[in-house]
Amino acid sequence: MLSRRDLLLTPAALLAVPAAGSIVAAAGGRMTLALHQNTSSRAGFRGSLEGWARAGITQVEITQNLLDQFLKTDSLAAAKRVLDDLHLTPVSGACGVIGLLESGPARAAAVDSFKQRCEQWAELGVPRIYATTQSTLKPTADDYKAAAGYVVELAGIARQHQLTVMFEAMRNSTFISTITTMLSVTRAAAQPNAGLLFDCYHFWSGLGKLEDLDTVKPGEIKHVHFQDVPDMPREMLDITTRYIPGDGVAPLPAILQKVAATGYSGPLSVELFLPKFSAADPYEVAREIRTKAEAVMQKAGVI
Repeated sequence: MLSRRDLLLTPAALLAVPAAGSIVAAAGGRMTLALHQNTSSRAGFRGSLEGWARAGITQVEITQNLLDQFLKTDSLAAAKRVLDDLHLTPVSGACGVIGLLESGPARAAAVDSFKQRCEQWAELGVPRIYATTQSTLKPTADDYKAAAGYVVELAGIARQHQLTVMFEAMRNSTFISTITTMLSVTRAAAQPNAGLLFDCYHFWSGLGKLEDLDTVKPGEIKHVHFQDVPDMPREMLDITTRYIPGDGVAPLPAILQKVAATGYSGPLSVELFLPKFSAADPYEVAREIRTKAEAVMQKAGVI
């Protein structure tokens, strides 16, 4: 089995990328570029979207924090008009609630917040809503059984608003940090409108292996976050240390090919946190992302 370093340095593996990409493209798996509002968070709800639209971005992922700031002085209908006037299609949005898959006294309030966010996303025309698995829980086998039941509940709530609910496995979660564990929960729940939000950064910087993607079944990946991993000790990585696709060391073309092989065809949403992105001009950031990310997508054969 090749190590991560071997995979990155082996010429044969690199040379195989275009050929594999052409196979994927022939079988489907076309993908499109989207931007997550965390990437330009300092610009605010309207400012981020206006800058991106000028740069030719057409698909966006809404951040609940920026929407909530916007709603302090304006309405949800006005937020919808911003999207419509800029000809932007919202593809997903975070619910901003943690603990939805865990038992405990705080869960009832978390579910109420999830319901409210579902209502907002439905009004804005956002088709997907997601929660992260951020947790410090020391789990037992019963916790995973309970989580499957919670997925059933959340999928039912989302279905009332014609939404798909997704769960993002976070690299530092003590409960669910890998796609294999997350998929074991969603498979037990067996809800057609519930599945995995696959995050390239959490996957490659965490405990994920490329072979894990071979176990994914068609339709299980509902959405993708698209970032690169910097060349630094993995122990130094955190929630913020994400690079534009193509600027790091993750084998993104190989990852995208495997994602495409699962049948996924949809947005690749670039979500960055570093201040050099979030505080920069959204237009300039979006231009740089488009150039670099689309080059990676082209190499993978998914665009």
